[in-house]
Amino acid sequence: MRILFDTNVIMDFIVKREPFSSNAETAIGLCMSNSSIQACISAHTVPNLYYILRKHLKPEQRRDVLLNICTMFAVVGIEADKLIAALQNENFTDFEDCLHAECAKCFAADYIVTRNTKDFTGSTIPALEPTDLINVLQMQKIANETIEGDINQTEAVEGAETQ
Repeated sequence: MRILFDTNVIMDFIVKREPFSSNAETAIGLCMSNSSIQACISAHTVPNLYYILRKHLKPEQRRDVLLNICTMFAVVGIEADKLIAALQNENFTDFEDCLHAECAKCFAADYIVTRNTKDFTGSTIPALEPTDLINVLQMQKIANETIEGDINQTEAVEGAETQ
């Protein structure tokens, strides 16, 4: 699974913004702990966060936090083709969100995780709230465990039959 995290979810995660931080931490934690999930942010998330975080952190703290974020997530660049596509896309009212959608497309993301799903109705990539992603990942885990259990049971039956 491939996921793009919107700036607002990363912000919730960094500054522990209530009441959103718990869901952001859980969603990000589940992605980071599962090797079958690749998570990214858009390149413009970094300067946006650097600016927004000035109210919360000193410059050296911002750099450290954002360097850590850049090692946690793949960072999808914003080249001219994405800028042009976003500028030409009339399905979005928010240009920044349109850029996220373009980056998600480039990353071949399955989902965009945001607290503002309504802002992504023009996206070809579905937008989920962090709680919805948590539910999807939990359902996927249950499905995988069921499949693994069925495989193990089948192998045990086949092994018993050959003896």
